[in-house]
Amino acid sequence: MLLQSLTYDERGWSSAIDGELDSEQTLVLVFGASRFGVEPAPFEELRSRLPKAHILGCSTAGEIHGSRVCDGSIAVAIVRFERVVLRTASATVRRPNNSFGAGLSIGRALMTPELRGVLVLSTGDGIGVNGSELVHGINEVIGGRAVVTGGLAGDGTRFEKTWVLHEGLPERELVVAVGLYGDNVRIGHGSKGGWDIFGLERVVTRSEGNVLYELDGRPALQLYKEYLGDRAVGLPATGLLFPLALRSDSDSDRKLVRTILAVDESRQSLTFAGDIPQGTLAQLMRANLDRLVEGASDAALMIERADSTGPALSIAISCVGRRLVLGERVEEETEAVLEGLPPHTTQIGFYSYGEISPHVDGACDLHNQTMTLTTISEV
Repeated sequence: MLLQSLTYDERGWSSAIDGELDSEQTLVLVFGASRFGVEPAPFEELRSRLPKAHILGCSTAGEIHGSRVCDGSIAVAIVRFERVVLRTASATVRRPNNSFGAGLSIGRALMTPELRGVLVLSTGDGIGVNGSELVHGINEVIGGRAVVTGGLAGDGTRFEKTWVLHEGLPERELVVAVGLYGDNVRIGHGSKGGWDIFGLERVVTRSEGNVLYELDGRPALQLYKEYLGDRAVGLPATGLLFPLALRSDSDSDRKLVRTILAVDESRQSLTFAGDIPQGTLAQLMRANLDRLVEGASDAALMIERADSTGPALSIAISCVGRRLVLGERVEEETEAVLEGLPPHTTQIGFYSYGEISPHVDGACDLHNQTMTLTTISEV
């Protein structure tokens, strides 16, 4: 496995694109600011230098390169495998109710007995895609038979236009994925939050998919605004500071975190990145900065160490809400991750609108407000 990482900004490429890495067993991951959706020249250059490679990527709410977090740039990793087989798939998703079918399509296109891992990237504005249903569709086919990770594209705190790279060029309303095949690939994963729960636990009394209408019989947006106080004028962005923790019932210890992507004043509703099932229990969360950084470190420590001494790639996907809360301390979480990984690890990634990662028991789910990690190496 050969690996190059580089960045692009207003000064151009940080180093020359290594065309010698081009092959049908080369994976190119590209995470860039949303403006590059209409300024695709850097992507075209990657395609011209690496015409055989599988090029995937998406827009971000911040680019991760090593321990640095940047805006207005592109972070790239080029990985040439020796014995790992790659296969890509894509599916259109224009409305939330298309999401499950898109997941099924991705799963069916990639699933074989040799599949070991899938990295999936989806447009992520919350209006066109339901991340939970997308993951459920993938799980319907793949289940826990391969590691499935990834995330929903970002657009800063604007929540307007996101894109993914399909055949090396940016497109909207699309899900893309790459499958990694064979016994020579090693894939690790970890996911951790670090938020504190506060306030009353309430019952979701009315919801449809990823749209929440009522909590304890009260309009959800009205209730949310009461908790946010003066910060309510900044919705939906300020809602990232107060995500929801969900659990199926009072006996369950498993919590999923959901974060706001849009609000509807006329319906007094909130749209989240993933499903808010009716009848579940919901409780607000708020940030503890030290615990967020500890959560990122814990995510790295969750990863099973691969039996490889060669280079490894870490793909860090963290939530835009974490970035807003951490502020100037944001690079503490990317530094904490790298400190917990082997010294020969190269890291890129992005801040997202939703993170896809397995639970400890194997099947993946959509998470919010977490640091999720995927490590890839070859033996």
